[in-house]
Amino acid sequence: MKRDRESVIALLKDVISILFAILLGALTLLFGVLGLGYKNLQFIAEYYEVLVWSLSALILVVLILYIVLFLLKKQAWHRLIFCGLVCALIFAAIFYAICATGFINKITSVEALQEYIDGFGAWAVIIYILFSYLQVVILPVPGSATVAAGVVLFGWLESALYSFIGILLGSITAFAIGRLVGYKAVCWIVGKDDLDKWLKKIRGKDYLILSLMFLLPMFPDDILCFISGLSSMTWVYFLVMIVITRLISCFTVSLSLDLIPFNTWWGILTWIIIVALVVLAFYLVCKYSDKIDVFIKSRFKFMQKNTRGTRGAAGKNKKEKNKSSQ
Repeated sequence: MKRDRESVIALLKDVISILFAILLGALTLLFGVLGLGYKNLQFIAEYYEVLVWSLSALILVVLILYIVLFLLKKQAWHRLIFCGLVCALIFAAIFYAICATGFINKITSVEALQEYIDGFGAWAVIIYILFSYLQVVILPVPGSATVAAGVVLFGWLESALYSFIGILLGSITAFAIGRLVGYKAVCWIVGKDDLDKWLKKIRGKDYLILSLMFLLPMFPDDILCFISGLSSMTWVYFLVMIVITRLISCFTVSLSLDLIPFNTWWGILTWIIIVALVVLAFYLVCKYSDKIDVFIKSRFKFMQKNTRGTRGAAGKNKKEKNKSSQ
């Protein structure tokens, strides 16, 4: 009797899990279709039916895949798809919100964003800092576009300062979300033991790689902050690292956008060279990360030994002086 009751409860849990996943897919489709229905952008207006059918087919395939993997007891995979459905629903709701308010038309270009922010008058600085904050946490807008709009609005120095404030606050928020929610979510998907084992394997390397990625402007800010929250990186290290890297990146990007134009051949060539050098530098650091890590640690130990040696010699000289004076 007890076994039958447990079997019924387990079956009900499975049915509820599948129905909940279907509900997530249906809500995602609903918000997506409603957002597309505003046809704010020319691309959406031209391909509206194709986009709606493509979104419907994609969600249907994902739900079928989820149900199949759920029935096959592939726990890690169907839980991963479930988390993907939750994220898809969040993004669909955000997409609907920015379409319904007409905000999507304001972020399609630097000029449109500039005009939108400038329209707030005395509140423009607060709005700009808030937008920089949201750009890290939820908005799918590259940080360089936000900084570029700020350069036009306020000049490179003020743009760098305001961007730094907003992006710094957004980075701390995203790291906190990754630390408090991300770890638990991944534990739920792959299991705590497996996750801790892999985090232990990469511990030490994630500091160097993630710090470099924050320094470079081409990587997505929000994803990096969430990943940092999931890594072995401590709060203290993250705060120090994020302040230094954000200061460098915000001020460098602002000054570069002010000095290097996009409407001249030499400006475009310069930006191509800069991007190529950045990609090359990141590739070399990733490839030789172990050697760089060993070199830094060896130099740090060497400096510690020298410091101890100097202190020891100073103490010895002090003792000899005390003896001679006596």
